[in-house]
Amino acid sequence: MGGYILAIDQGTTSSRTVVFDGDMTIAGVGQQEFTQHFPSSGWVEHDAEEIWRSVLATVRTALAKASVSAADITAIGITNQRETTVVWDRRTGEPMHRAIVWQDRRTARFCEELKEKGLEPKFTEKTGLLLDPYFSGTKLAWLLENVEGLRARAEAGEVCFGTVDSWLIYKLTDGKVHVTDATNASRTLLYNIGENRWDDELLSILGIPAAMLPEVKDCAADFGVTDPAIFGVAIPILGVAGDQQAAVIGNACFEPGMMKSTYGTGCFALLNTGTDRVASSNRLLTTIAYRLDGVTTYALEGSIFIAGAAVQWLRDELGFIGVSSEVGALAMKADPNQRVYLVPAFTGLGAPYWDAEARGAIFGLTRSTGPEEFARAALESVAYQTHDLLEAMKKDWKGAADKTVLRVDGGMVASDWTMQRLADILASPVDRPVILETTVLGAAWLAGSRAGIWPDRQGFAEHWRRDHRFEPVMPEAERLTAIAGWHDSVSRCLTKRR
Repeated sequence: MGGYILAIDQGTTSSRTVVFDGDMTIAGVGQQEFTQHFPSSGWVEHDAEEIWRSVLATVRTALAKASVSAADITAIGITNQRETTVVWDRRTGEPMHRAIVWQDRRTARFCEELKEKGLEPKFTEKTGLLLDPYFSGTKLAWLLENVEGLRARAEAGEVCFGTVDSWLIYKLTDGKVHVTDATNASRTLLYNIGENRWDDELLSILGIPAAMLPEVKDCAADFGVTDPAIFGVAIPILGVAGDQQAAVIGNACFEPGMMKSTYGTGCFALLNTGTDRVASSNRLLTTIAYRLDGVTTYALEGSIFIAGAAVQWLRDELGFIGVSSEVGALAMKADPNQRVYLVPAFTGLGAPYWDAEARGAIFGLTRSTGPEEFARAALESVAYQTHDLLEAMKKDWKGAADKTVLRVDGGMVASDWTMQRLADILASPVDRPVILETTVLGAAWLAGSRAGIWPDRQGFAEHWRRDHRFEPVMPEAERLTAIAGWHDSVSRCLTKRR
């Protein structure tokens, strides 16, 4: 075996694979988009087999670009879109339905019924989550009720449930292994994050047979080996983490009080709270940041459903830009005297509002409002939502300092304008790393450290490098006025008035 690590990053709109060399440098990358299915309003689905094919294609492309063979790969790490729910035949591997994506809102009414029964505190106490369609549990319950014959087969142990990591491991091992890691398990509404086990009471409430659940492992563990028929050799799978937790790791946020925010399709901010499992009073999520050597590290998380997706909306639906990278330059041309707000509740609002039925709106339009103001409003909406998350975290946990430095990653952070506006709205510094591929780097570190060819936590943290620090420069009065306008706009979109 050589000294290379192969990391699979299976995302919401595309699959990517990155080959890292022994110096933790990117040697080759493969990426491929796949189809988004919208069968009904608020519904979002993926074809699990198409995801699998896209992953295989990106692995082969990354290996070719790195000029290495599969025999040179020491280990594989996997990171994935979380909460997306897959069910498949345990024997044949055939998916029983399209995967229901984390963005999907079809179970909103079911979540409301559970809340009306007074069950949300029980779920929150055990899982750290809220009753929202975002999470896997109610999606799985929907599948069991709506796919003919699925419940009986699940109870007979003939069907597997998994998040995308489980699905990929099953396929990579040719059906020999059905596992997940603690971070992905913690996003299902079924996993007791204090006791680190599937919770029988919650399974009973949602009507989910335990027989269909995967085994849960640490993030750095033995997840099986690839079937030799796939790549020509058997490669151990040694690291798995949900994409946002992998970004925590890739940003080396190993110390309590460190915070990262990833700006991809959505935006996800996580604050490391160490072994302190913080119960939020501000509708944030308590989640597992990572579990290593049997020790669980927790985090407070704020989830924003629409971040980069708002830029895609400007590009694909409105045609204001040709490629996403043009949005920053367009926003810079906006009229500074116009205050336009976009509330991007295309699939509801996440933290700290958690309103599944809210829908998007634009406020402050005038006759002279044009593409430039739309672009600025779309980018500013990400900054405002991040501000709301950070303020909620400060209220929830004393370890969140008044002047938190935010480490950022994801496609949007390449825009200097966007990052400067983020620092201005937060009134806090924003650090952009040299390596922007922190999510896939986190998955690679889990596998590489487990394999013994990459450094331990301390060594990896010392390897982290900052590309640029954005310091806030906006006058305080202007900042507060802008935030007040944002909160007024959000209040007009909420279906549950606060």
